[in-house]
Amino acid sequence: MRHILIFVAALMSLFASCGGDNGPSREDFAAKAAKAYYDSLLAGGYSFFSSGFIGTDSLPPHYREQLVVNAKQYILGQKKLHNGINGVKIVTAKTDSVTNVTNVFLMLCFGDSVNEEIVVPMLEEKGVWKMK
Repeated sequence: MRHILIFVAALMSLFASCGGDNGPSREDFAAKAAKAYYDSLLAGGYSFFSSGFIGTDSLPPHYREQLVVNAKQYILGQKKLHNGINGVKIVTAKTDSVTNVTNVFLMLCFGDSVNEEIVVPMLEEKGVWKMK
């Protein structure tokens, strides 16, 4: 009898969570975090952007510095190729139920009017969204 009550309670909470507006979804949080990392990159926050990847907190300092240098080189390369990146827009986000990865689709808007959609896989690690 106790198992049936637990099952019914779990089922009711599942139905309650499926209906109505429960506030921001995990996709919303992942998308905002991905956009924040890329906005930071555009503003020169190379260290913040580089620290936004899963596992970077356990990397040796010299390797972390290389990630920062790579981020700078990427931005410099985009300035030469496309007159820089003027902005980042969130397109959508979808969570893969098997891997639990939330794929965030961002639109990079370049200075030469070219737009490029990129996919940023995001994972939640200890309450913080990180890039995979």
